[in-house]
Amino acid sequence: MKLRATLIGFTAILMWSFLALFTAASGKMPPFQLSAVCFAIGSIPGLVVLTLDPSRLALLKQPAKVWITGIAGLFGYHFLYFTALRNAPAVEAGLIAYLWPLLIVVGSALLPGERLRWYHVAGALAGLCGTFLIVSRNGIDFDGAYAIGYGAAFLCAFTWSGYSLLTRRFDAVSTDVVTGFCLATSMLSLFCHLGLETTVWPETVFEWVAVAGLGLFPVGAAFYAWDYGVKNGDIQILGAASYAAPLLSTLILVLFGFAEPSWRIALACLLVTGGAVLAAQDMFRRKTPAQPAAAA
Repeated sequence: MKLRATLIGFTAILMWSFLALFTAASGKMPPFQLSAVCFAIGSIPGLVVLTLDPSRLALLKQPAKVWITGIAGLFGYHFLYFTALRNAPAVEAGLIAYLWPLLIVVGSALLPGERLRWYHVAGALAGLCGTFLIVSRNGIDFDGAYAIGYGAAFLCAFTWSGYSLLTRRFDAVSTDVVTGFCLATSMLSLFCHLGLETTVWPETVFEWVAVAGLGLFPVGAAFYAWDYGVKNGDIQILGAASYAAPLLSTLILVLFGFAEPSWRIALACLLVTGGAVLAAQDMFRRKTPAQPAAAA
C-alpha cells in the first residue's frame, strides 16, 4: 500500500517535469490568466467523478482548516512564485523556491510515525546540488535590489513544503477535495488576472493543446496524485525524489530542442538520481523476517 502510494506520488513529479515544455508551447498568456484557465481544466476530472457518483459530494464537507490549507497551498504557492519571478531574476528565484523538497524531508521529522535519518537529508542535499547545476547554467548573482522577489521565493518554498506536510496530517480526508482546491485557485487567479494583467488568448491550435495539456497534467492530475502520495506514501522519499522534476524538465526541453545538452546536465543526472536512491534506501532494504516464537 505504501509503495503503491509513493509511486502514485512520483507520477506527480513526472507530470511536473512537463511544466516548462507545455508552458513554453502555450504562447504568451500572462501567468495569472494561465493559472486560472489551467486550474479550471484541472478541476474537470474531479467534477466528472463527482457527477458520476454524487454520493462523493459528502466527502467535500470538511473542516475549515482543511480548505484553508489546500487553497493556501495551491493558490499561495503560485501567487508567491509569480511574484518572485516578477521581482527577481528567474534563475535565482527558481533556485530559492526549489528549497521545498529539502524542507519536506527535514520537516517530515515532525510528523507522527516518521523518523528522519542521515541518508534522507544527504539525498535531498544531493538533489539540491543537482538542481543548482541545472538552474545556474548561465550564472547566479544574488542582488539586494531583488529582496522582494527573493523573499517571495522563500515564502513560496515554505508554502508548498508546509502544504505537503500538513496534507499528511489530513490523511483521512479524501483526495476528492483537491477538486475544490483547484476551483478556488482558478477563481482567485482570475481575480488577480483581472486586476493585474491584460488578457491574451492562444493564437493557434498547438498553443491551445499545450494549455489543455498543462491543465490536465502538471496543473491538474499532478495535484491529485501528490495529495494521495503524501497522505499514504513515503513523504521523505517523495521529498527527495522531487528534485528529479527540474532535471527531467531540462532533459525534456533538450529532447524537444528547447535547450542544449551539456556536462552540467550529465552531472546533475548523477546527483539527482544518486540522491533519490540514497533517500529511498528504506524501500530497497529487505526486512529481516520475524523469528518464530520459541516453543514453550
